[in-house]
Amino acid sequence: MSAKAELAGQTVIVIGGSSGIGLETARLARAEGADVILTAREPKRLENAALELNAQRSAAFDATDFDRLKRFFEELPSPVNHVLVTGPHYAPLSEFDVEEARRDVEAHLLLPMQVARHGASKIRSGGTLLFIGGTGGRRTAVGLAFISALTAAGPALTKNLALELAPIRVNLIAAGFVDTPLSAAILGDQLEPRRAQLRTTLPIRRVVGPADIAALAVHLMKNTAVTGATFDIDGGQQLVEG
Repeated sequence: MSAKAELAGQTVIVIGGSSGIGLETARLARAEGADVILTAREPKRLENAALELNAQRSAAFDATDFDRLKRFFEELPSPVNHVLVTGPHYAPLSEFDVEEARRDVEAHLLLPMQVARHGASKIRSGGTLLFIGGTGGRRTAVGLAFISALTAAGPALTKNLALELAPIRVNLIAAGFVDTPLSAAILGDQLEPRRAQLRTTLPIRRVVGPADIAALAVHLMKNTAVTGATFDIDGGQQLVEG
């Protein structure tokens, strides 16, 4: 636990908390003194994460099952301080699958709205609802047609929810490429070339990792003056690929 333990006595829910950005954020929140509640689809991976962090509780379910999501919030025994919702996915038009696209709409547009709808009554005044989005909607490139539409909607959704849910604070982290297990699964044998390219071209001269996103997420949980904002964190990727 950190010397200051600035989140001591607070509870953080991470939806998608068994790996990558979600898990790193849960780790950092725990180190700052918070109790954590984790959800994820994959039971075994979630069990391992919950054991590692001594989570207050965990629940294995698909967050886009909105009836189950509603029940999850209803069953919380007490209010929480912060909720983090992770995302998104990229696919080129040649690989575009309608059913997968519907799931992406659910995950990246409807899910935040459903979390806001069912979770707001469980978040303490001044607490945080924090979404993880992407920067794909900022530029034109092959493969970004669908995700551009979704990511472009994120800042508008965030601003409106910040007004509607006040004094709960609502913010969005728009990430570029992040070196996560999901990135590895998507890129396969192209992962190392992508890492090498980013190390060479990004102004920060390194690849953004989950811990970078987690640091910003926890900062936004602690900074009670910030709401309705979108924060880009991409190591300067938009400056060199825009």
